[in-house]
Amino acid sequence: MPPRGVKPGSKRERQYEHIKQSEREGGASLARAEEIAARTVNKERARSGESRSRSRTSTRDISSGRRGGLRSGRPGPRGRTRDQLYEEARHLNISGRSSMNKAELERAVLGKKR
Repeated sequence: MPPRGVKPGSKRERQYEHIKQSEREGGASLARAEEIAARTVNKERARSGESRSRSRTSTRDISSGRRGGLRSGRPGPRGRTRDQLYEEARHLNISGRSSMNKAELERAVLGKKR
């Protein structure tokens, strides 16, 4: 089921189905494939101005298609970006977040969630 706001027969619905099918072929469960597809479509809608609201990380981060799994468990830097961690720290009201680096933000967010 495509995200709300995606019209039947539209480019975004086709994109959603394509991503979902690709994830299923890659071994993801149906629920996980649908989640990944919905998140990707929502991000692309936000980046192109098709949605009513959008987060700063949705519009400033590299596009989902270009990223192509850069943060999917391969060697090298991975995980959430510093901006994504900063936004989460902001929502959790972590003080001193603006002067923290990525590693410090990760520790602070994990510590606050426990």
